[in-house]
Amino acid sequence: MVRGKIEMKRIENATSRQVTFSKRRNGLLKKAYEFSVLCDAEVAVIIFSQKDRLYEFSSSDMRETLTRYRKYAKDHEQTNKVEVEQHVQHLKHESAIMTKKIEILEASQRKLLGNDLDSCFVEELQEISSQLERSLRSIRERKAQLFMEQMENLKAKETLLLQENAKLREESGCPQWNVLKGRKDGRMSRANETINLPPPTFNEDLVALSGGRTLGFSHCSSFESRLRNFSSLHGVDPTMNNVFSQKVRNKCRKPKCVL
Repeated sequence: MVRGKIEMKRIENATSRQVTFSKRRNGLLKKAYEFSVLCDAEVAVIIFSQKDRLYEFSSSDMRETLTRYRKYAKDHEQTNKVEVEQHVQHLKHESAIMTKKIEILEASQRKLLGNDLDSCFVEELQEISSQLERSLRSIRERKAQLFMEQMENLKAKETLLLQENAKLREESGCPQWNVLKGRKDGRMSRANETINLPPPTFNEDLVALSGGRTLGFSHCSSFESRLRNFSSLHGVDPTMNNVFSQKVRNKCRKPKCVL
């Protein structure tokens, strides 16, 4: 028959509790005796019942065992006390070292910020200057690296947008023109980059999108066909503003003049 596990809690029934106390007390004292004989150990067991009755076992004199225990406990307590004091002293020493290091770091930080420099010698000032230059160099290198990364990201986004734009134009069937960057009348752009830019007389939408019409100088020859003898019905391009066209005609009386 398999013995079931007993739950470790107080037995509520007084009779069962007393029976269990008697059985386990006798078993504990028996085990203590066997342990002392088999292992040649000094064993002492003291048990007080719920009714304040004393039960004890000792492999030798109980008083000598208790005296030995008190002496050991006292020595152990003193040893622990010494170890605790040594540990506290060690922590205080480490705390003092850390405090000193913090003071040195705070003083160094103040000097790096340009404060408390009156007590510094030339060599120390030179070292501070070199350290600041190294730090500034590292900061600039990191800044340049971030700028390059941002530029690469923007280029990637630009390429993606151009691809999407080309795909949308292809799907919508809109006409496309390969136009180089630059301004036809610009002073800073290269001439070979403005060859394919449309003239101001070309398609209005293409001129606006390509940047062919911008603020700057333009030759009257570019507008001559729109200012005089535009058609058999109109001398001036009727799509032009009357006031503006009259001003342009006054400016462009002489050939090859420049607006």
